[in-house]
Amino acid sequence: MGNPLIYEIWQKPASSCIIGICSAIWFYIQKRNIGYSHVGLSYEAATEGQYWRIITSAFSHVSVLHLVFNMSALWSLGMVEQLGHIGLGVQFYLQYTLVLLVLSGLLVLVSYHILIQKFKLEYFRRVTAVGYSCVVFGWMTILAVKQPSAKLNLFGILSLPISFAPFESLIFTSIIVPQASFIGHLSGIIVGYCIAWGLIHGMNNYWALMILGWIILIFIWSLKRSGTYEFSFINIEPVTDSLTPTIGFVASGNNRTAQMEAFSDFAGCVGDGVGELAGGAGNGFGAAEVVELLEETALPDCDDKIVDWLQKMD
Repeated sequence: MGNPLIYEIWQKPASSCIIGICSAIWFYIQKRNIGYSHVGLSYEAATEGQYWRIITSAFSHVSVLHLVFNMSALWSLGMVEQLGHIGLGVQFYLQYTLVLLVLSGLLVLVSYHILIQKFKLEYFRRVTAVGYSCVVFGWMTILAVKQPSAKLNLFGILSLPISFAPFESLIFTSIIVPQASFIGHLSGIIVGYCIAWGLIHGMNNYWALMILGWIILIFIWSLKRSGTYEFSFINIEPVTDSLTPTIGFVASGNNRTAQMEAFSDFAGCVGDGVGELAGGAGNGFGAAEVVELLEETALPDCDDKIVDWLQKMD
């Protein structure tokens, strides 16, 4: 007899959360009648700047069977979270899930680019990939290398040796579901082997948070830049290099310019004060003498400037 479900969830917290997120997104997509072409990853959409699709495509599923297959495999692969004694565990799982998510998506786009530009296969320009399969196949591969004696259980009835599971599943899904993304699954396997063999390594909580931060930033920026969703509180302005945007929070009209000018005056004044402080200390002045020097030079002018800045912030 197996363990109670609540115990299994406690043992696989990250997998359980991801399954919950994917299921909630599937229900939302069904309720809103959103087509997979609106959230899936395609070469054509990526060339239009819709990089956010790398994330939305992974967490979206076409049908309930598609969702159940991926989530059943993910639940079984959650054993990775329980293998901290061999260098895996929950932290490893979360850190490298981010890597699999991003790199497998990028590898799909690179593959499409080669097939379209090099081999002139225009069909791949409009092929849309959707589903968590890339990450699932990646973890199958990592587990096949790290724990070859393990079993992959699907739907609670089918058990496969994990050492053969990646390519068995690749062939199986290609036959049973011809429209499944062969390139997406293969990309997950390739990135999985790179992680398992140590070609991609060195991940820790710091780098995981950095990657997560960049994912969120690029996700929001590409939504805004592609015109998919308008964030009224964000403004993207071109700088000298038109390919490198600056992103900032928007204030209203001329008030924004006035705020920046007032803040610039205040910052310059403080900079002058710091310069006086450094000069006084370098000349061997005592603390009282330095304070007196500041009061006589830069600081009085700063009073008016900070008041002006604060008034314009209101």
